Amino acid sequence: MNTIDLNCDLGESFGNYSIGADEEVIPLITSANIACGYHASDPVIMEKTVKLAKAAGVKAGAHAGYPDLMGFGRRNMKLSYAEARDYTVYQIGALQAFCQSCGTPLVHVKLHGAFYNMAAKDYDLAHAVCEGMSCVSGGLKFMGLPGSMMEQAAGDTGLFFIHEVFADRAYMDDGSLVPRSQPGAMIEDENTAIKRVIRMIIEKKVCTISGNDIPVRADSVCVHGDSPQALMFVKALRKAFSENGIRMN
Repeated sequence: MNTIDLNCDLGESFGNYSIGADEEVIPLITSANIACGYHASDPVIMEKTVKLAKAAGVKAGAHAGYPDLMGFGRRNMKLSYAEARDYTVYQIGALQAFCQSCGTPLVHVKLHGAFYNMAAKDYDLAHAVCEGMSCVSGGLKFMGLPGSMMEQAAGDTGLFFIHEVFADRAYMDDGSLVPRSQPGAMIEDENTAIKRVIRMIIEKKVCTISGNDIPVRADSVCVHGDSPQALMFVKALRKAFSENGIRMN
């Protein structure tokens, strides 16, 4: 039987600004990537999201981004190796403290936005992140793009790698994500998204934006929590998993 983890980027509200439907989404997923205060979130939101994840029996992960609240972490930044490592340590440490205070483990780390996309192609950046993770705990799992520099760096530093695919993003021929600035980058049609995900899990293939099939490994499927379709996608994916004999883990 095929198994899959269903993850969502959550805890991205900030002060008086509310983003996402966290309370409705969290009970329906298996992993929550919780913003750590750099690209989104604040201490109150972080604690609330960790508590929601614990109550639902959902695995908590640190969603580390660039220090870019104004740009929601989606603007490229040039970091030194030490900065990338220490920004990672700082954000993991913040969320880990809330996990400890709430009595639930921190399981994984996933990068956000520009940090994710740049580390997928920049080995030194990805390695700095992995070194930062290892400084905090050798038991943390690294969630990222299959076949990317993140996967290579994780292997080189002895970290367990979770191969992540996206329900609502289009792919380039090299396996990277289509930049959000390009037409067709976001997949908004529910049926299209579901068919793509099921195929990625069962056939281990995805059709790129140029119409070519490429191989892909899917350990976890991501739905972006800030998307208006997030709750709809999560519900539809759960139904599709059940209909196709795919067990959520």
